[in-house]
Amino acid sequence: MNRTQTPQATSPLEMWLDYLANIHTSAIDLGLDRVQAVAKSANLTKPAPTVITVAGTNGKGSTCAMMEAILLDAGYSVGVYSSPHLIRYNERVRVNGQDLADEKHTAAFDFVEKQRGDISLSFFEFGTLAALRLFQTEQVDVMLLEVGLGGRLDATNVVEHDVSVITSLAIDHVDWLGDDINVIGFEKAGIYRSGKPAICGQPKAPATVAAHADDIGAELFQVEIQYSYKQLTDTTWQWTHGSYELTDLPIPGLPLQNAATALMALATANLDLSDVNIVNGLNNAQLPGRMQVINQQPTILLDVAHNPHSAQYLVERVKQKFDGKTVHTVVAMLHDKDIKATLQELSEIASNWYPASLTGPRAASADELCQYLPESNQKYRSPVEAFNAAMTNAQTEDVILVVGSFHTVGEVLEYWQSKGA
Repeated sequence: MNRTQTPQATSPLEMWLDYLANIHTSAIDLGLDRVQAVAKSANLTKPAPTVITVAGTNGKGSTCAMMEAILLDAGYSVGVYSSPHLIRYNERVRVNGQDLADEKHTAAFDFVEKQRGDISLSFFEFGTLAALRLFQTEQVDVMLLEVGLGGRLDATNVVEHDVSVITSLAIDHVDWLGDDINVIGFEKAGIYRSGKPAICGQPKAPATVAAHADDIGAELFQVEIQYSYKQLTDTTWQWTHGSYELTDLPIPGLPLQNAATALMALATANLDLSDVNIVNGLNNAQLPGRMQVINQQPTILLDVAHNPHSAQYLVERVKQKFDGKTVHTVVAMLHDKDIKATLQELSEIASNWYPASLTGPRAASADELCQYLPESNQKYRSPVEAFNAAMTNAQTEDVILVVGSFHTVGEVLEYWQSKGA
């Protein structure tokens, strides 16, 4: 599509998404000069009174979901920007827990298109600016921004943050961020701001995180130093920051480490929250594609774990909840992930494997996955084909686990919903 075929505010969302996918030469283009220029001219650098930005290898989505649930319970208007989506683009922007209508997205795209002039923007940069515009027009009180990749050079970093959060640090996106954990720590800490709270939920984080916070004069809150948490019983846990303690908190359906990080971020944000809001929010918080059960008998479990760190956590949860059960593992991944180590983690619970190919430039084929799996595996052309094979083979008491990527989970979830199941 050339520049003369620019969609209009009233054009269908699909037409806009196709246009955005084709106007910039590279899908991932780290660097802030272009996106910053547009954000400043469009007055999008502080679209809400309070902005909390969340980076990290894993746990960004669940940390945002728990903050969102607590804030909504307290009566705040909340915008959440996250990526990628599972099924529909609209999932990337939530306002007060709801996706927005196509028309609102296309109006925001049209606004950014008019503002950018001849500045070229990647798909993610364009979408980020459109999300900021949506939060501005919807007049949210608090904006929760999930970083796309890294931190320092990510498009979300053009915004003036009030609180900056790193949820976890592990090696991922090797093609873009390298395989040195100290470098990754520095890149993620690039979202920290002088004189502002900087949260780090990664225990024993690489030294570059604290060093960068110190260099710029950010106020660092490091887990196990400035704040801590521990599980008390099967259903309760405790969170501590200095002399302040919350005890007998309900264990949420999302990782406890991220819940503790979420509480620390909110505690530093100068917002009016009660203990009741925290308890209700932890009970209410949920996120599609994270330990999501969509069927019983057989149990169908969806999880977007796509690197060794998230796979390790998933394995622990599956062992707790489904100990001794046969686990049919439907897996498809992107080739820029650590496929070998991720499959190695999952092998601890996988009884049978159903390796599938994804489509697209970053997709790994089933052949690539099979290099690291037992030899007897059949290969499948798509996650849906693999899922159907697992459904055929599974007994009612078994578990079918769909894992490896947002794309894998999204394809199976969309297929399942289309069946009216």
